[in-house]
Amino acid sequence: MIKVATDAGGTFTDLVAFDETSGKIYLGKALTTPKDPSQGVIDSIIQSRDTGLSTAEVSFFVHGGTTVINAITERKGVRTAIVTTQGFRDVIAIGRGNRPDLYNLHSKSPEPFVPRHLRFEAAERIDAKGQVRTPLSRDSIDAVAKLVEAAGVEAVAVVFLHAYINPTHEAVAAARLRDLLPNIAVTASHEISRQWREYERSNTTVLSAYVKPIIERYLRNLGGALNGAGLTCPCYCIQSNGGLADFGTAEGSPLVLVESGPAGGVAGSVRVGEALGETNVLYLDVGGTTAKCSLVRDGQPILRPDYKLEWSRINPGYPLQVPVIDIVEIGAGGGSIVQIDETGGIKVGPQSAGADPGPACYRRGGKDPTVTDAAVLTGIVDPHRFAGGRIKLDPQLSAEAFAPIAATLRLSVIAAAQAVISLAEANMINALKLVTIQRGHDPRDLTMVVSGGGGPMHAAKLGRELEVKRVVIPRYAGLFSAWGMLTARPRIDLHRTRLLPLDARSFGAVRETFDELEAEAVQRFGVSKSAVLFDHAIEMRYVGQEHTVSTRLDPRAELQAALAAFHAAHEKTYTFRLDDTGVELVTFHLTAEIDSPRIGMPEISTSGSIDEAIVGRRELHVGDRDPVLAIVYDRDRLPAGASFTGPALVEEATATTAVLPGQRVSIDRFGLLLIEERE
Repeated sequence: MIKVATDAGGTFTDLVAFDETSGKIYLGKALTTPKDPSQGVIDSIIQSRDTGLSTAEVSFFVHGGTTVINAITERKGVRTAIVTTQGFRDVIAIGRGNRPDLYNLHSKSPEPFVPRHLRFEAAERIDAKGQVRTPLSRDSIDAVAKLVEAAGVEAVAVVFLHAYINPTHEAVAAARLRDLLPNIAVTASHEISRQWREYERSNTTVLSAYVKPIIERYLRNLGGALNGAGLTCPCYCIQSNGGLADFGTAEGSPLVLVESGPAGGVAGSVRVGEALGETNVLYLDVGGTTAKCSLVRDGQPILRPDYKLEWSRINPGYPLQVPVIDIVEIGAGGGSIVQIDETGGIKVGPQSAGADPGPACYRRGGKDPTVTDAAVLTGIVDPHRFAGGRIKLDPQLSAEAFAPIAATLRLSVIAAAQAVISLAEANMINALKLVTIQRGHDPRDLTMVVSGGGGPMHAAKLGRELEVKRVVIPRYAGLFSAWGMLTARPRIDLHRTRLLPLDARSFGAVRETFDELEAEAVQRFGVSKSAVLFDHAIEMRYVGQEHTVSTRLDPRAELQAALAAFHAAHEKTYTFRLDDTGVELVTFHLTAEIDSPRIGMPEISTSGSIDEAIVGRRELHVGDRDPVLAIVYDRDRLPAGASFTGPALVEEATATTAVLPGQRVSIDRFGLLLIEERE
């Protein structure tokens, strides 16, 4: 049977299919179709049929993309209303008083996604202990329903005070609104988040409602298109936590897809780390529009407990209470446009040429110079073998696009292209340091896995700069996020806020709460408990603290073991511990995965010689040094066990890997390129 994964990125839609019986891999790469991303998916399937893929044999399909985050950042969601507890309709506008740029006196709070005239109130009140103070007025819900209908909205978010601890009122109100407004999507906060903090929970529910009709339409269109293409198997989406959710679950809780595409690559880096015996991995993916990096510790991706959409140094962003892999993203990809800023210096990104018109060398009418044009001019990319020879590039168009940049900098066109690549790599270095050095992790202890169509050409330089143990380029690097989706398992993350002291009297509540969460996860999966893998953690803090530290915990552990685990986690995070201070339990976090086998990593042949893989030599301009003559290898012809030294270029259909002088490359049995510094 065949498993298929597709990743709809900003420039390309990638497809990887794996035949579990024969071990054969099928590939497809088509231009993304922004107006209807499902068309790009179908185009990649049609293309892979040319290599022998039989859609009738497909037993599993998983998809990732940027539909959710694009709808939010481009403000293309639906007209949305909110219904909340009387007196609290302005919570999403008031937000938090903190701001990232402390001394910026002109800082502004983010504009809420629901204007004030679409914020409605219902008569009800539940206190922080879950006790009913004011019973829910059904008449007020009926009155709100009439106002919502008259407002012409497509979605409604229902967020009642303290519904995370007692959702009774909220559930009744949501059910009533669904009865009265059958054509409007209703989202209740307790269906999305059972965590405290009213602003964060309100914002999460509003944004979920804002994109819910968009995702419902998109996934239903995609499902229909897949059926038309002959795929009638179960269909999943890759979630932002690195796990899988079926289309139905994703439609009901669309924010789990907010970082859908990048999460597939992180999941794949975990699998590559397993194959190499490495549990600590630094991952980088450079695509056509952005560069994304993340860290894997102890074989697990790190999740962000405080994910903020559109956060920047001067913008507090929109907090979301959904589990998201900690990914740092910058606008530095192959299609990133090069500009001269107001000071006369060069700037790379964040604007991108995308797929249409694309870089100047694509011959699609693009005039702006991009990082891909710089790679063509410096000899990294072969204009005749790009994308396996399917896309012919024109170096002359790249030179013409770079001429104004070179003139401004008073450099030759090639020197200007070198400067652009160096600047793009400096930006990537800063991003990589954000997830390592600035969070207390030494890159010298890490193996760096690099993927994406643009990643491998920068990997050797970045690895040398960070002094990582070694750099790994997986097979089909340009399609790695799609491949990574095939390694993921169905996953659910459940949170429950329960404020309790960590002492002998209340410690029994730990097991009780996790039992409830495990039962909920098993019920959602619809499988037996023995088929599910659980991981337990609690966000804890010292009495008097505001923020928490996530602490992994065996729910069957003794009290002293739980205290010791928290003290150690707090000391690792903040460099101190308070052994004589009381500890509080705040939010319980259960991760549940179906214990299903991961796809294998087929081994490559050991036959053939390295000389047979040489396809030519060309001049390579790297850094600010003189050009060097690099041997060019066809990756598909390199046998397992082969090794060679730089300068070299390794070409494959989806990427080109540059190897610097002074570095050695070895090919392992899985076909991974392992780049290390020579002694």
